[in-house]
Amino acid sequence: MSGPRRPTDPSGLERYYVLTGGRSGPGGSASGLDVATLIISRAAPAPGLQHEHEEILRLCRDPLSVAELGALLGLPFNILAVLLSDLLDAGRVEARDPLPASAAGRGPDLALLEEVLSGLQRL
Repeated sequence: MSGPRRPTDPSGLERYYVLTGGRSGPGGSASGLDVATLIISRAAPAPGLQHEHEEILRLCRDPLSVAELGALLGLPFNILAVLLSDLLDAGRVEARDPLPASAAGRGPDLALLEEVLSGLQRL
């Protein structure tokens, strides 16, 4: 009997281990990332970058949320966060809160919510 067969294409956990260099989570500047955080490229892809880093820089020429980026790249959040951490630390991307700072402290517009609720009750 032969031993267990190993896949020839690292498409699962082995691939993620290689992509992140064995790191399981982001550190430093990327620790505050969430799925709604917008990512914007600040630099063009340079020779010698990891393929996934290059793809992130290309895709984020226009702002993309971490969730959209993960879907386009087919990567789980924690793996993508590690890759974004690398790019944030190198100054190649910028992370922005999806809400402007002036609107972040303000709650939802209560008048608008009451109108929506009233409209739903009339249905």
